[in-house]
Amino acid sequence: MKILILNCGSSSIKYQLFEIEHEELLAKGIVERIGLD
Repeated sequence: MKILILNCGSSSIKYQLFEIEHEELLAKGIVERIGLD
């Protein structure tokens, strides 16, 4: 089973994707400056 965790702020999104069976982090990242020029 995979779990996607999102942390959404006013101008950024942070995410992590976990594989629960193997207790493994598959991906993580950040998107910044959302809605800013």
